[in-house]
Amino acid sequence: MTSKKSAQKSARIMQQKAQRNKPIRSSVKTTITKARKLILQNDLDAAQEAVKQAAVALDKAVRKGVLHPNNAARRKSRLMKQLNQALAASTKREE
Repeated sequence: MTSKKSAQKSARIMQQKAQRNKPIRSSVKTTITKARKLILQNDLDAAQEAVKQAAVALDKAVRKGVLHPNNAARRKSRLMKQLNQALAASTKREE
């Protein structure tokens, strides 16, 4: 435990913020995982909707200050890249 009163207060505040941010982080991870699973299962119509929901969840987390904007942008970019590759592969199979 810290010895200074101000350090103790900042430690309490950090715990409160972590507790407040945890469910938001968890829901973001869940939406991303659902989207990735749908992409891997080649359920591309549902995957497109899930990717949109994941992007919205990431944007909300950024607005609330839970995630850094670059972190959210990187995650959205990777998710979109996976979806676009799956879409491209499915159109090649159809041809």
